[in-house]
Amino acid sequence: MYLEQSLAHWIMSHRALAVMVPTLGFDAEVSRRRVSVDQYVDILDALVLQGGADVSPASYGQKPLREDWSGDPIRDRYEIELIDGFRKAGKPVLGICRGAQLINVAFGGTLIQDIPTQLPHASRHVDAAQYDNWSHGLSIVSDSGLAAIYAGALSATVNSIHHQSVDRVGAGLDVEARCAEDGLVEAIRSREDEFILGVQWHPEFHWHRTDRLPPEPLLDALLAAARRRTLR
Repeated sequence: MYLEQSLAHWIMSHRALAVMVPTLGFDAEVSRRRVSVDQYVDILDALVLQGGADVSPASYGQKPLREDWSGDPIRDRYEIELIDGFRKAGKPVLGICRGAQLINVAFGGTLIQDIPTQLPHASRHVDAAQYDNWSHGLSIVSDSGLAAIYAGALSATVNSIHHQSVDRVGAGLDVEARCAEDGLVEAIRSREDEFILGVQWHPEFHWHRTDRLPPEPLLDALLAAARRRTLR
């Protein structure tokens, strides 16, 4: 288990406390867990789902096209519980990369398991050597929540570090941004919740860069939603 340092530092730079939420086991001891998802939901103001291992195809009713794309179904199950818990509590959720994909799955959507395999004519969305220096254009949907966060901006440049992506969009989700080059989904938002937003890029890697979509408005919007929830 790990917490990306860059993500934690990005959050803490906005005077918010970053707390890693350990996975709770799903085994014979589940009925005797002393800590529950509900307890985490109760004490935390917002949820940020970071990147990492592939979402398991089993989590959206498919079989992996390759064994090494089997993902982490235990982590999926736990994080979907967290999404559901924060959603019921009316608390904001931001999903980053894998986190955006998992929000889509939690809402009943599916994923493209591997972009080069299933969409051979799509743009290249990951480069191991370039890593977070690899980028593409972003087209933001006009009049969307994301456009409002970025003061009406409809185009930008973002990093690209993923081989999976949103396929069928989950029920109750709107697409708020797409890759400018091939139209792949880059941002989704729940239309029924105040703030449940997933972005495919890593905003924490845009910190201190002037050639990419600035990350601060995104985190400011998340924290503003958390404060509004706290003041109710």
